[in-house]
This record gives sequence, C-alpha cells and structure tokens, in this order.
Amino acid sequence: MEIVRAKAEHLDGIMEIERQSFPDPWSRGGVEVYLTDPSGEILAVLEGQEVVGFAIYHVSYDESELFTIAVRADSRGRGVGRALLDAVLSGAGARGARKMYLEVRRSNTAARTLYKSAGFTVCGERRNYYEAPREDAILMDRELEERK
Repeated sequence: MEIVRAKAEHLDGIMEIERQSFPDPWSRGGVEVYLTDPSGEILAVLEGQEVVGFAIYHVSYDESELFTIAVRADSRGRGVGRALLDAVLSGAGARGARKMYLEVRRSNTAARTLYKSAGFTVCGERRNYYEAPREDAILMDRELEERK
C-alpha cells in the first residue's frame, strides 16, 4: 500500500470508487479540479497501479476540511481508510492547518467510528443536508498538530 498525491492517471480509479461508495457521487469535473488546486489535495492509495482509496481535502489559512474519503469495497477493513485519514491529517497540518472539519451522513456509522477513533468530535449537525436519500449531516472537528 502506497499513498501518493493523485495525478490525472488516477482519476478513472477514483471516480469508480466514488460512484460505488456514495449514492450522490461527485462529478468527474468536481473531483478533477482538486488535482491542480494549490489549496486542495487528492491523496490516492495505490496497490500496484490500482487505486483502492482516495481522499480530497482543502486547507484555507489555519483551517482545513475533509471533503470526501472512500475505499474500494474489496479493500475495506484492512486499515486503508485509517492510513488515508492519517495522511490527510498530517498533510493538512504540514500546510499550516490547526483544525480540520468534516461532514458525514448520520447513517454512516463506519465512517463516524473511524473519525471518532482519530480524535474527531461532534460539533453540530445540518438537517436534511444530503440528498439521494435525504439525510442529516453530522459535523465533526478536531485540532491538528503542525508538522514540519
């Protein structure tokens, strides 16, 4: 398992995981913009040449937001998500972020458990935030350590 900054060649694998993982997936263009956005980053988890997971996050001044994280179904339960989340937290801290925020579907207990185990706490909710199906978002945050 290798975690790299995603490149255009990884986009097909990322989009396949995105479509399989979420009922309302991001568009290809919505993901692609983060390949070159200087304040954002897409990390890809590779096994050989295959993408088995990815995360998209953004840093603005001293805050960051985890937009999405997903692992291919046949790679779940092997620590890929945790390794990816740790890389995101480290990367955001290295870019000067002091805090990270995220939103997660209320029903996504696996993700909520992962985030809680990584030190995130609930800081709010957004009613009916998600569509397809309509569902509340749980807001979570955590402090970050600056990494040099």
